[in-house]
Amino acid sequence: MAELAVIGAGYVGLTSAACLARLGNSVVCVDNDPSKVDYLLAGEVGIAEPGLPELVREGLSSGKLTFTTSLDPLRGIGMVMLCLPTPMAADGHADLSVLESVLGSLGDLLGRDGVVVLKSTVPVGTAERAAELLCRADVQVVGNPEFLREGFAVEDFLHPDRIVVGAADQEAGDRVAALYASTGAPVLRTDPASAELAKYASNAFLAMKVSYVNVLAELCERLGAEVAEVAAVMGLDDRIGPAFLSPGPGWGGSCLPKDTSALLRTAEHAGIDFAMLRDAVRANARQQAVIVRKIRCAVTGSASGSLAGARIGLLGLTFKAGTGDLRHSPALAIADELARAGAVLTGYDPGVTGRDKVGPVTVAGDPTLVAKEADAIVVLTEWPEFRDLDWAQLAAVAARPVLVDTRNLLDARALAGTPFLRTGVGTGKPGEPHPR
Repeated sequence: MAELAVIGAGYVGLTSAACLARLGNSVVCVDNDPSKVDYLLAGEVGIAEPGLPELVREGLSSGKLTFTTSLDPLRGIGMVMLCLPTPMAADGHADLSVLESVLGSLGDLLGRDGVVVLKSTVPVGTAERAAELLCRADVQVVGNPEFLREGFAVEDFLHPDRIVVGAADQEAGDRVAALYASTGAPVLRTDPASAELAKYASNAFLAMKVSYVNVLAELCERLGAEVAEVAAVMGLDDRIGPAFLSPGPGWGGSCLPKDTSALLRTAEHAGIDFAMLRDAVRANARQQAVIVRKIRCAVTGSASGSLAGARIGLLGLTFKAGTGDLRHSPALAIADELARAGAVLTGYDPGVTGRDKVGPVTVAGDPTLVAKEADAIVVLTEWPEFRDLDWAQLAAVAARPVLVDTRNLLDARALAGTPFLRTGVGTGKPGEPHPR
């Protein structure tokens, strides 16, 4: 088993460190946030990721995992995995400043014939650039992109469907592939550039698929078709598959927005007109306006009706269920638009705790408070527990029984016996009260 360091204790870094320790490796995880490191050393995990707190405590107990704010313990180490943020810069490119800063500090620390593993999502050419920043001819840089879903990160790491290792040096690639040997996952060996591009290509394709189904949902509404039925037919085709065929308020999160933007900038730099991806990004921005118009119609009866002073309750604030991540959340983008239109917003999300406000939304600790005196309730995140709410009670405290279900989460059974007038996405049938 290997001895390695993981730099960065965010979603990817902490999951990677804890899971690599579970696989038997000796791991030191470095982060520059002292308070975060103190919490982690005490076995406290601030990330809402199923199974991760248990793995961290297990690693600490076994001695396979430790945390520090200092790079000094890395002196002489043979392998370092970089799990650092590469956010979207103002011009749409990936901001590599943190990554490059750390690389500049590693050259003097790595042991002879060391390996630097790029787990961060980085543009093509970063591995080559990293080698230059290290100023070490004996150190190899290997691309090893992550494919972790928030809410399923531990499961995805320990039971991956593929491992990508992009290495110019065979032996360095072998060392990285060996980290995952016990998972039994297929290992795809590529050059570094292909590994770097593969991550962007995967996320951009998923974004295009969601944009496609959202536009398809609007077409279904115009033609009197049901998007759920259309998507079910599509999903049974092995060439398409059912994943990412659920319409909603648009895609967001920490990955898809920045990765689609970075890939577009990369394509432009290479002289390629990636028109279909650019259109997918535009369609996603437009989807938020589509949802706001749908809410406006449900509340006022008109696409141009005024929302000034309307009390609207929001169920879901995170970008998807199963996480507390609010980054680039379409729910918050829609909330911002509603607030600009004069609406008064109260929201509830089981993944958001300890906060009184998120943007323009007053955060409630109970969904009943979201419904209280509301002119409409809007489901923006697909938390399964929303299906089991006491919808009759919510209707009783609401000012009006108006429900806009942007995730098509609720069916007639969930709302049976309530007066709610439900508006979904991609349904050709007008909203109507559910039977008592």
